[in-house]
Amino acid sequence: MTIQLSNLAAMEQFGADIARRLKVGDVVALTGGLGAGKTTLARAIIRGLGYQGEVPSPTFTIIETYDPPTVMIPLVHADFYRLEDPLEADEIGLDDYRHGAVLLAEWPDHAGGFGHEAACLSITLETADEGRIAIVEYGTDWVDRTL
Repeated sequence: MTIQLSNLAAMEQFGADIARRLKVGDVVALTGGLGAGKTTLARAIIRGLGYQGEVPSPTFTIIETYDPPTVMIPLVHADFYRLEDPLEADEIGLDDYRHGAVLLAEWPDHAGGFGHEAACLSITLETADEGRIAIVEYGTDWVDRTL
């Protein structure tokens, strides 16, 4: 499915729509080139879960966690850009972080990818004129929760 995101308001709404459908154990895998809008969409999803503070990019920390009551459900925001080998995701304890939470993953291919998981919502962002295009692929757990 392809979704047109013509401006920042559309990106915010898209993030809120995703947030309303999230369940513990889900993965939202965000792919796209530098500047495609992955972090902007991640921030919109986190705000859609109720977070009202500043949402830092985890580019340097790799992982940022969000827990109730600041968000509706536990969430791990990861930016795997700096990983050089997918095994590094294991070394930082990714599975421990993921347990009982939603994983919001930027640059998922650097961590070995998540598209094979039934609970994965894969979103590829591309620039288009002034906005973005989101190409969405649903894992089988998302069939009844399409956007």
